[in-house]
Amino acid sequence: MQTDKVMQTRHINTPEKLLQRLDAIGESLEASGKAHALLGLGSVGIETERLDQYSDVDFFAIVQTGHKQYFLDSLHWLSDIHPIDYAVRNTVDGYKVLYADGIFCEFAVFEPHELAHIPFAEGRIVWQQHEFDTQCCVPPIKGETDTNSQEWIIGEALTNLYVGMSRYNRGEKLSGSRFVQSYALDRLIDLVDQTEQSEPEFVDEFMSDRRLEARFPKFAQLLPTFTQGYERTAESALAQLAFLNTHFTVNQAMCDRIIELCSVKD
Repeated sequence: MQTDKVMQTRHINTPEKLLQRLDAIGESLEASGKAHALLGLGSVGIETERLDQYSDVDFFAIVQTGHKQYFLDSLHWLSDIHPIDYAVRNTVDGYKVLYADGIFCEFAVFEPHELAHIPFAEGRIVWQQHEFDTQCCVPPIKGETDTNSQEWIIGEALTNLYVGMSRYNRGEKLSGSRFVQSYALDRLIDLVDQTEQSEPEFVDEFMSDRRLEARFPKFAQLLPTFTQGYERTAESALAQLAFLNTHFTVNQAMCDRIIELCSVKD
């Protein structure tokens, strides 16, 4: 019965509902008389095509100089729109908020001069003061970034598998499972574009695992073998090692040692 009640009260968001909430936030900022603009990010920014019932409302509130704390010290400018069930200040600049109707927001409040020093992806101006210059809302042009070499990435993957299985066999199963099924897997994700052509899909420049299943469907089919769970860390390590051996030249001594560690019985 309790499950039925939960299902009945579950809040289903729609793209229209999410965008309407963002528009309402813009109207609230305008009414405050202390804000310059509202910048929608992610799926409520320039990627609205991927909005669905599981999307969040991510945004930057660009406020007038000297008024940042006004918007951080009290969230009335959000709760006046609709009641808030939960709010947590997760950074010095912002909050994560759950509205009573199921809309989840993550936001930060910045004064215009701060944006030059904040890494962020291109967004969409939802609201702005007529006289406000929105140039500060355009992400700074990035210089050439140093990328890790294939050798370094493979080395990190191998050594994470090695350390993970060593800890697992010592009895540190949680730490070991994280080294194998998280840290080593992160490095395989760094290598995936060298093994498979990416499908057209939005790329998150800050989180390489976002929409991975859509971008690399062949690699995605292997993910269940790479992350088999707490009690099957050895099997997960062997599957990842097999992937590395299939696509890259891997040090045989490290391979042998990892296989040896994976064969240790409890």
